[in-house]
Amino acid sequence: MNQLNLFIELTRLKKPIGYLLLFWPCAWGLTLIYDFAGSLNIYFYYLLLFFLGSVLMRSAGCIVNDILDRKFDKKVTRTKNRPIASGKISVQTGILYAFILCSLAFLVLINFNYFTIIIALASMPLAFTYPLMKRFTYWPQLFLGITFNYGLILGWTSISEQIDVAPIIFYLGAIFWTLGYDTIYGFQDIKDDEIIGVKSTSIKFKGTAKIFLILCYLSLILSLVVGGLMMNFDLIYFLFIAIPVIHLFFYQINNFNSKNPASCLRIFKSNNYLGIIIFLNILVGRLF
Repeated sequence: MNQLNLFIELTRLKKPIGYLLLFWPCAWGLTLIYDFAGSLNIYFYYLLLFFLGSVLMRSAGCIVNDILDRKFDKKVTRTKNRPIASGKISVQTGILYAFILCSLAFLVLINFNYFTIIIALASMPLAFTYPLMKRFTYWPQLFLGITFNYGLILGWTSISEQIDVAPIIFYLGAIFWTLGYDTIYGFQDIKDDEIIGVKSTSIKFKGTAKIFLILCYLSLILSLVVGGLMMNFDLIYFLFIAIPVIHLFFYQINNFNSKNPASCLRIFKSNNYLGIIIFLNILVGRLF
């Protein structure tokens, strides 16, 4: 039972925000392309597969992250008690767990078409080297955005078996979304990170954080508008964009306080609701 609890702690299964933020772009991409005039069986089946894949890959990613960052995590108040950093789970055991989770994720992946399988596998090197980026660049959140929202492309190709311009527009917006919310998340550890010497957009823009967040979130909204135009969505879709605008600018940015870690975490977690809102927005665009 103790090992099970350590595994749950290691994979952050009790903190669903990570795999939900990985799942929502998948759901966006699938909803953008799916033909709702036909049977919905494949749609719900693929949603389930993407959800399972998100849970498995996020769990594996947490383990890889903790292995690569174990020396840094020991020096950060929020992460020093993580199983690998504290020595409760060995690196070898962590590698074994990650291998098992990746194998299960591969069993999920092979349910899709060959094109989707190939481009999903092509993203793996970047996904597992992301934790190293904060050693070399102030833009690790950019690399996170590229990998974390890749599921949007996979959702599209799972049906169309090709990449088109429309999902790329939404994908670019999702990258800016991640740039924003992970910058907010990074302010929880900014003091420790500066002492250790790791880099982040939180550190780079700590004096102009709100301006940076406004630019990121404006880019997301612009992508929703341009993407909606390319998809020939009805007026109701564009009216509903007011909801994510209110959430992003009147809740997140208005309440953002870089010196309040608890507030930063709360705002970061609220992006799950934004993921749902945009999912429903796209659904409205497809159905009306």
